[in-house]
Amino acid sequence: MILPIVAYGAPVLRKVCGNITPDYPHLEKLIADMWETMYSSNGVGLAAPQVNRDIRLFVIDSSQVFDGMEEEEVKQYPDAPGIKQAFINAHITNLEGDEWAYNEGCLSIPKIREDIYRNEKVTISFVDEQFQPHTKTFTGITARIILHEYDHIEGKLFIDYLKPFKRRLLKGKLDDISKGKISVDYKMSFAK
Repeated sequence: MILPIVAYGAPVLRKVCGNITPDYPHLEKLIADMWETMYSSNGVGLAAPQVNRDIRLFVIDSSQVFDGMEEEEVKQYPDAPGIKQAFINAHITNLEGDEWAYNEGCLSIPKIREDIYRNEKVTISFVDEQFQPHTKTFTGITARIILHEYDHIEGKLFIDYLKPFKRRLLKGKLDDISKGKISVDYKMSFAK
């Protein structure tokens, strides 16, 4: 089932999310719905707060980014061809490498894209859908998507990385999004 994506301005997007246990109600269905929602809205990642759940869960599919690239461009990224993975109860254990810029957007903040600097590598501990524990290191585009989605479960948004002047320039657009004055081709829910 395609879930509505929560728009900028909703309090759930600013909450630090909590861990869950294997008996979390309808978790398998929620994850399936998140995949369907992400793909139907042309996203490469989706975090639980974006579908109005304040839990430490996000899904990513970085292979979609590589599918659209020219062969030469793919060679610039060490993580090609990407991964598809659900992350539950994720916690970053290490950040490494230089910060590099990439033009990011967010399904909760439609039609705004900005260059955001993030570390090259992230090591993250998490459990998978079977609650098996993992600690893995990711690089490149995959690391960037993980860091973007991880921010969501920490109550942070990509626009928080912008300089105050740039944020002021975007204020009108952000206010419009929070009031539902935006047209997108996917289901959204707006704060009242």
